[in-house]
Amino acid sequence: MTRRRKTDRHLPACMYQKHGAYWLVRENRWHRLGTDLQAALVEYARLRERPKGGMVRLIDDALAQMRPKLAPSTAAQYEVAAKKLREILAEFEPSQVRPKHVAAIKVSMRDHPNMANRCLSGLRAGCALALEWQLVESNPVTGIRRHTEAKRDRYLTADELAAIRAAAAPRLQCIIDLLYLTGQRVSDVLKIRLSDLAPEGIRFQQGKTGAKLLVAWTPELRAAVERSKALQGNIRALTLFCNRRGKTPDYSTTREQWEEACAAAGVENAHIHDLRAKALTDAKRQGLNPTALAGHASAAMTERYIRAREVPVVQGPGFGGKGGSN
Repeated sequence: MTRRRKTDRHLPACMYQKHGAYWLVRENRWHRLGTDLQAALVEYARLRERPKGGMVRLIDDALAQMRPKLAPSTAAQYEVAAKKLREILAEFEPSQVRPKHVAAIKVSMRDHPNMANRCLSGLRAGCALALEWQLVESNPVTGIRRHTEAKRDRYLTADELAAIRAAAAPRLQCIIDLLYLTGQRVSDVLKIRLSDLAPEGIRFQQGKTGAKLLVAWTPELRAAVERSKALQGNIRALTLFCNRRGKTPDYSTTREQWEEACAAAGVENAHIHDLRAKALTDAKRQGLNPTALAGHASAAMTERYIRAREVPVVQGPGFGGKGGSN
């Protein structure tokens, strides 16, 4: 329940008078509205304009605010979640959404816990906007626990990767090679600039963590980069990978091409992100430093990432060995 204000009771919610001016205060940020009350109220109304279109519009607004902070792959997942929420809540106004409705959405998607959690996160963000805009008195998603997400343990074998690569078009083959040989995320590999190709190797600044690293040249890595350059032909571009119009390929298109190559190769349950997991796992097996390659802050983080994909090699007893007496 909203607390009754003790000062400036003649002003609307979140509007205050201080130092001879009127201010709108949201999330501890002060927005100056002006010194004239009438003009300040007009500016207040503009800034506090409420969304129209019920939950559908609210979900769109929340997604627009979330998208700049998300990696392309994560943003694509939230796009799918938003589409599902629009369908489910098409007839709802924000004030009509209750915790029981949110719980029902969660239960109905229990067979897809990852997507269910994306829906909960998107809905929580939308209802937070509704709360800020005073369309609701509380956030109905608060108190609804997320599903426990199973850790992915898929490890691509060398034969599977070779089959997928053979079914891929030349540009996708180069992208696959760079993803595996550098161990970086898809979005970071797609945006490699020609200026990132240093004499010592390829410079990266990871979009997700901001970590900076340089992947040193190997004969295989140099060959993959040269093949990528050759695909550009006479196209002038700033990035290593580009289409015929000189634009960098986007994540969604690259993922779709990967899925088509997997289907053609007959390899199931293979995500393009599995290439990073394979690279880190193989780097550890080859005696390299997977933590440095991943750009993780700690070795423990890397171990959690690749542990599920490692299969312990054990040895059983032999019949000729010594055993206890019966």
